[in-house]
Amino acid sequence: MIGVVEAFSPTYSIARAKFLKACAAAGLTVDSHVHPLKGGEGEEIAMDVALDGAADAKQLLMVTSACHGVEGHCGSGVQVFSLYDDEWRDKARAAGVAVLYVHALNPHGFSHGRRVTNENVDLNRNFSDYTKPLPVNAAYAELHALLLPAAWPPTPDNQEAINAWIATHGVAAYQAAVTGGQYQFEDGLFFGGKAPTWSNQTFRKVLRTHAQSARGLAWIDLHTGLGPNGLGERIFAARDDKAAYARANAWWGTPEMPVTSIYDGSSTSAFLTGLMCGAIYDECPAADYTGIALEYGTQPIMEVTGALRADHWLYQHPEAPAELASSIRARMLEAFYTNADAWKGQIISQARQAMFQAVDGLTAAGSAR
Repeated sequence: MIGVVEAFSPTYSIARAKFLKACAAAGLTVDSHVHPLKGGEGEEIAMDVALDGAADAKQLLMVTSACHGVEGHCGSGVQVFSLYDDEWRDKARAAGVAVLYVHALNPHGFSHGRRVTNENVDLNRNFSDYTKPLPVNAAYAELHALLLPAAWPPTPDNQEAINAWIATHGVAAYQAAVTGGQYQFEDGLFFGGKAPTWSNQTFRKVLRTHAQSARGLAWIDLHTGLGPNGLGERIFAARDDKAAYARANAWWGTPEMPVTSIYDGSSTSAFLTGLMCGAIYDECPAADYTGIALEYGTQPIMEVTGALRADHWLYQHPEAPAELASSIRARMLEAFYTNADAWKGQIISQARQAMFQAVDGLTAAGSAR
């Protein structure tokens, strides 16, 4: 076993080392997809993949981390703890459910402390059909120049202008405008990209290699940054499909805390475009797919968006003074990772419960299939 706190890491390089060590201890082979660029410490970075179970298993659970780079501190901790958790591994094996761990979907963002890829792309907005016209986020276009002013910290006039926009349209509309995804401003926030990123293409390769035998496919994608601190909201992560949503609620929902959805407005997340789950339908069309994003709260939404604004401003201004750059990076980390023992305990306990529930759900669905 490994301690809950010990499973988490302060940097990507330490997190990767812990994941690789945990895989070795579990007797698992790691397939490392090395990124073409180096990390923030000059280190090799990679999307590391380990399969715990039969390669041809008909029931497969994916547990993924760092879709949004800096959020990987949370997801990596869950993955490392799970690989040492004998009760969990026995549970999955006894049910005939293989578990696919994908460590650091976006290793560049994880290593550099950013939410986005090296292309400045939000990976969970990057799975659009680029052969067709891309969505236009008119509200974001109104805000772009205000969100990324010439100087940082923003002037009082800048903040007053944003406050005026929020007063007119509401906080929810502000969140939707900023976070929903946009494809017009390549240096902006929540940019979905003009083409599939390295992480997009590599994740598709992983699915083709490890998931095409599955007839029942579950996915828990680990995220942070929305909702009350330490609470893991279970957000439906699939197409707007009533049967799949009902299945997700049967597996993971309770009357007190049902699985939420961006499609009916019940989630703390805004409606999003270009979601990663689109790759499942493309690469694993024979699978009955059920998925959630397990979204853990850290700080209030306005602080999180403020940290993101600062991070993107720094991306635009690499000449910024070292002290300012350091404070912005520290603010980003705090916005997506609460470095407290109690928070880490909440993360592990809720993820572990969701993983056990996924195995039960896959088993029941497989019996009925």
